[in-house]
Amino acid sequence: MKNKRSAAALREERWGWFMIAPTIIGLVVLNLWPFVQTLYASFCEHLSFGHYKFIGLQNYVDMFQNAEFWKATWNTVFFCILTVPVGVALALMIALLLNANVKFKGGFRTIFFLPLVCAPAAVAMVWRWIFNGEYGILNQILGAKIQWITDPKTAVLAVAVVAVWSSVGYDAVLLLAGLQNIPKTLYEANSIDGAGKIRQFFTITLPMVSSTLFSVLIMRLMASMKIYDLIYMMADETNPALTDMQSLMYLFYRSSFVAGDRGYGSAIIIWTILKMPSPACLLPICTGIRF
Repeated sequence: MKNKRSAAALREERWGWFMIAPTIIGLVVLNLWPFVQTLYASFCEHLSFGHYKFIGLQNYVDMFQNAEFWKATWNTVFFCILTVPVGVALALMIALLLNANVKFKGGFRTIFFLPLVCAPAAVAMVWRWIFNGEYGILNQILGAKIQWITDPKTAVLAVAVVAVWSSVGYDAVLLLAGLQNIPKTLYEANSIDGAGKIRQFFTITLPMVSSTLFSVLIMRLMASMKIYDLIYMMADETNPALTDMQSLMYLFYRSSFVAGDRGYGSAIIIWTILKMPSPACLLPICTGIRF
């Protein structure tokens, strides 16, 4: 009987490995191996397609001595500061409103989620028209002549507004799912004890939704660190504010595919990966809410 059970357990284990094998192979082929290649390329000079010459740490030395690189690093960090706290806070606020007993709740969920399903190119075109300094609708409303996209002081802010607008609906839907998993009996018992809405939010809602909030925070932070598409579609090479708004990913694109220096671009990617905070660093922020 023991041998039969062992054989059955062995077959089950083999089937388990067989079922997860496609995912493991996909991760190795599409994630792990490209990372190893990028790491190697960061220590090389790109000669031609598929050919590299090992030059050691020279790419990193050039990168750290480049003022444009440090400006792109600060732009990326500043963009995260602008988008992550504001975006997550707005998403939580919208999720709370959608979780309340309001009419046309399903329609509001669709409206807030709609920006995510829109083509990024179409979104960028609309917002470029809104931010246009000459005939943009925003300047028409404000009665001003602000060059939102070409002014270095407002370029990053304009891209941050578009990024928050595009992602807040998706984050709100995720947080709404977390809110709907909170038992109603907790609010009823807390109401009997005389707790108001604000106290219930900090003692019940926020602790119970902290795991979902943590996931949303991580996803939004990673997306902000990798911002590229909005900058590419809202600015061009002739934009005088390009240096003041380009992120590390955009600098990687210009270095690798415009200048053709893929070794230097690979070094930028490795720096971005090392600079990106791990989930373990942010875990106390969300789990600390429970206390």
